[in-house]
Amino acid sequence: MSRVRRFVRTSVLGGLVVLLPVGVLLIVFNWVYGSLRDLLKPVTDQVARQIRESLPTSIYSWAVDFAAFLIVLSVMVAICFLTGVLLKTALGRWFHNRIEEYVLKLAPGYNLVKETVLQFFGDKPSPFKTVAFVRIFGNDTPTMVTAFVTERHSNGWFTVFVPTGPNPTSGQIFHVPGECVAILDEKVEDVMRSVISCGAGSDKLMFSYDRRSAPAAASD
Repeated sequence: MSRVRRFVRTSVLGGLVVLLPVGVLLIVFNWVYGSLRDLLKPVTDQVARQIRESLPTSIYSWAVDFAAFLIVLSVMVAICFLTGVLLKTALGRWFHNRIEEYVLKLAPGYNLVKETVLQFFGDKPSPFKTVAFVRIFGNDTPTMVTAFVTERHSNGWFTVFVPTGPNPTSGQIFHVPGECVAILDEKVEDVMRSVISCGAGSDKLMFSYDRRSAPAAASD
């Protein structure tokens, strides 16, 4: 019974860690979109009048809604762009640091969302330079895990980080001998997407591993 309770608790917490940031993003996006839609209503109404004059009545409603969506989305993208430009200035960075320290960090899941976004789109250098398949239980087992090499040691051993999907910011650290590590010629960003997708898209990793193993098999 204790194992069942522990399994349920960890499963619920794991799901919460993943879904909470997504929920926060959706709520914020919906709020921003709704606010901009109300603010831009005079513009969208003007566009609606132009559409009424040039389109048949059968598709008028759909066209108006789609045009309003494009206008609001374009404004949101423009605001994001201008905000990014502002953050490149000293005043913008100072203002952002104050807002982040006293407001944004209080939002549930903010740090997780921020780190994940920076891994894909930010200028922050990734601590992961190399992707590998690793036999964490030694060469006696065929089981391999997807891992990021974080350090190579002078004695031939590797330190690797094995992420847990779908949250790549958590995982475990292992120290393994070099013969248990198969370095893959794949981009870290692509592997991150596979981890977030719970292993979906691993065909490229397997192909890279097979291609790496092919010369060794041929030589034998």
